[in-house]
Amino acid sequence: MLKRILTPGIVLTILLGTGVLCANAQDASKAKSEAAQVGHAYRLDFTLNELEDGKRINSRQYSLNLNGGDHSDVKIGSRVPVETNHAGEYQYLDVGTSIWCRTRDYRDVSWLGDDLLLDVQADVSNFAGGDQPRQAPGPMPGPLIRQMKINANAIVTVGKQISLATVDDPNSKRQFQMEVLVTKLR
Repeated sequence: MLKRILTPGIVLTILLGTGVLCANAQDASKAKSEAAQVGHAYRLDFTLNELEDGKRINSRQYSLNLNGGDHSDVKIGSRVPVETNHAGEYQYLDVGTSIWCRTRDYRDVSWLGDDLLLDVQADVSNFAGGDQPRQAPGPMPGPLIRQMKINANAIVTVGKQISLATVDDPNSKRQFQMEVLVTKLR
């Protein structure tokens, strides 16, 4: 009788143990597969060129490092207080440059080879220049701010600089170009 009780118990223990081993093997295989999907490290060099009549008059560089599949941003500028409709209350405006980007080189886009999917959101703002009024008209004058926004999705070739966007300033003869160069770090 003891043999009848022990035999099914041993068989059940072996089956449960095998199931646990298979589940652990699957988990290890899944973790290894996810580790293989980790993206490469990249350096993104953004250049913002300002042109007038086709000649470059200003150029600014912004760089950041990030891993494939991750996102990052860089911001530089000032927080400017602007009085609201309520006397003594202020709202703050961010004036300057903000660039957010994300790279994607995971297995779901492996057909790209060495190319990379890049999502970029850039916001560049500054105070109106000398040829434009510095105060907004109306009962509550505030600073007049010039702004440019770029939302771009592009397939970029690693090691090759490309233009993400070119925009004309409607208030002058100036043009702005945003370029990026992506370099693989590892």
